[in-house]
Amino acid sequence: MREVRRAIRAGDDPLGEAFCRLRTPAERREQGATYTPAAIVRAMVDWASEDGPPRRVVDPGVGSGRFLLQAAKAFSRAELVGIELDPLAALLARANLAARRLQRRARVELCDFRDAAGVLPPIDGPTLFLGNPPYVRHHRIDKTWKAWLAEKSRGLNVPGSGLAGLHAYFFLATALLGRPGDRGMFITAAEWLDVNYGALVRRLLLDRLGGRRLVLIEPKAMPFPDAATTAVIAQFTIEARPTSVSFQRIENLDALAKPPRGAKIGRARLQDESRWSQLIHASRRPPQGFVELGEICRVHRGQVTGANRVWIAGELGAGLPESVLFPSVTRAKELFQAEGVLNDTRQLRRVIDLPVDLDTLTTGERRSVELFLKQAKRAGADETYIARNRRAWWSVGLRQPAPILATYMARRPPAFVRNLTDARHLNIAHGLYPRERLGDAALTRLCDHLSTNVALDQGRTYAGGLTKFEPKELERLTVPRPE
Repeated sequence: MREVRRAIRAGDDPLGEAFCRLRTPAERREQGATYTPAAIVRAMVDWASEDGPPRRVVDPGVGSGRFLLQAAKAFSRAELVGIELDPLAALLARANLAARRLQRRARVELCDFRDAAGVLPPIDGPTLFLGNPPYVRHHRIDKTWKAWLAEKSRGLNVPGSGLAGLHAYFFLATALLGRPGDRGMFITAAEWLDVNYGALVRRLLLDRLGGRRLVLIEPKAMPFPDAATTAVIAQFTIEARPTSVSFQRIENLDALAKPPRGAKIGRARLQDESRWSQLIHASRRPPQGFVELGEICRVHRGQVTGANRVWIAGELGAGLPESVLFPSVTRAKELFQAEGVLNDTRQLRRVIDLPVDLDTLTTGERRSVELFLKQAKRAGADETYIARNRRAWWSVGLRQPAPILATYMARRPPAFVRNLTDARHLNIAHGLYPRERLGDAALTRLCDHLSTNVALDQGRTYAGGLTKFEPKELERLTVPRPE
């Protein structure tokens, strides 16, 4: 026990490390409990101290108390408040604070931060909201809290989405709990910079929260030891409304020791942009003899069926004419296994793509199609969101075959594959369509170049460790000129 106390007083976190051994990464992900490395904690507290001492420091999702313990050294008179929903983590945080003799000005409340107004009464002086909000995917969030998000976001006139992860709720709760002049700094997974649900966080930072600084940490720096993901530190001052936000990207944790020096992006441009991560990428001109892929090819994601169980031919599609069955890439592994060239469709499944005008079918074809449509209706294929927004609910609308196909989400760089079979593709892949005609030799050389020169860090890495390449990101890749 004495050794543990000495380690805590020396600045280590043996209790937090024990917690991480006691609960597996998978168990901690269920609660969104990802413990922050000391280098990040120190840097965030140092940056927060540039604004002067706060009257109170609040860590929502306190874990073992790493942020509060570091803040206690930087802000010797500040009240320290941890909010935690996990009783064991709350106990460890209280033990850490007690070992540092901080119990007189520190407390850990066992409650949900979204419902913490009762334990955070108004005070004289600024509050600093500081920490690593829990990352939990939307499908694990109770519908009661999703209703809370919808109601509260409407109240602030910001877009709320039921697809938002739990960290977005914590930004919203901070906007509700904080007062003008209060400050904040959160580290989270970076996906909210670009995804649709992230519009909630982006709008909050541009309006109520007063975003000032964004520092993106590359996955190879391992900002979270249990997840190879891109992280972002967001710093804000409530209702400050600065004219610009500082953007910076770092590749290793050692760079955090230096004061951040990011490029300034104006509020007006941020309001117009739906994806912010591209603003953090340093703009680079292609080297001589190279152009961006988008100058040569358009990149299009494959079609969404709305109900793969119906539209990917199986028992339900038995008896349909060959004219409506299209060999298609329906799984990313089919492209990975092709090893650069897709020249055989026998291993591919077939997608049912009916014409919008069924009168173009022969009498025999029409009979088999109408029988299939009755079965598809019984399966609810006409009631999906995708089907209801098609020109005709029964027509999937596959794109024309792309001469090059590419995977777009994996834990490895994309697979680029020459499509020699005229296979179609669903939305698990992108198709590269030349803007002007390219011969077979040029297409093969282009595919080979992409296969050997595209790196994982050119995409966006999410909290599950998957790296994603959107069409516009692929179009920004540099490739040799066609000539």
